[in-house]
Amino acid sequence: MAILVHAVLGGVSTDQYDQLNAKFQEIPGIFDGCVSHACVATDGGLEIFDIWASQEQMEAFAEKMMPVAADLGWADQPRPRVVAVHNHWVPGG
Repeated sequence: MAILVHAVLGGVSTDQYDQLNAKFQEIPGIFDGCVSHACVATDGGLEIFDIWASQEQMEAFAEKMMPVAADLGWADQPRPRVVAVHNHWVPGG
């Protein structure tokens, strides 16, 4: 079952996000199972919206992601909200 992950990252800049994302690009298979990803800048930081094909694939990503994020000082962020996806489609797809 697909899941939506919504993370609110207070005090994180787009430059910090870009630095983290560049490190992720070096890890083979880290995004396996990620159906879609969006990062939105807000007045307070960033919000991340991901759809994952399964909870297990998201957890495999998190296992690879957490050490990289911690090395960049992102360890104190709150846990993201994770909910089941009822329906997902792409217009025209």
